[in-house]
Amino acid sequence: MNALLKQLDKLANVIDRLNEWFGRLTAWLVVALVLLVCYDVGMRYLFQAGSVALQELEWHIFALIFLLGAANTLKHDEHVRVDVFYQSKWMTRRRQAMVNLLGCLFMLLPFCVLMIISAVPFVEMSFGWAESSPDPGGLPYRWLLKAIIPAGFVLLALQGLSLSIRSLQTIFKPEASTQEAQ
Repeated sequence: MNALLKQLDKLANVIDRLNEWFGRLTAWLVVALVLLVCYDVGMRYLFQAGSVALQELEWHIFALIFLLGAANTLKHDEHVRVDVFYQSKWMTRRRQAMVNLLGCLFMLLPFCVLMIISAVPFVEMSFGWAESSPDPGGLPYRWLLKAIIPAGFVLLALQGLSLSIRSLQTIFKPEASTQEAQ
């Protein structure tokens, strides 16, 4: 059992590092989006020069932030959750780990698999049509943005797997679970 937990811990560490990298990328995308919006607003209000492509790029970056940042948000336990019971005094770390494990196994992972399975044909169809913006002056290659949908859910599922591993560590070896992921 110890050898298995050790191997699972290595896997969880790799997943955590991957999603930490995507979290840093997402942080830079937020900076890029703020600068882009400031530029767009300045151009529109100061020079009456708007751009459809610029506005679409803002939407695309916004989508990337959410799709690529969700896994990192889960990694850092910053996701939305009803904490009324989870944070109560009778919820020990072990009980919280059980809630996390059950939530991952019966809600998060099946939902991610459903989203990945549903999104792949959507992306394939978009790629096959060489879909681009329907607006004049819009961005081409819309399928690239749509391809991020299953990729984002793969990252989220991987982080759910990592959370499940960490939860198992807490349940079976509570003293070993004090080690936090980087």
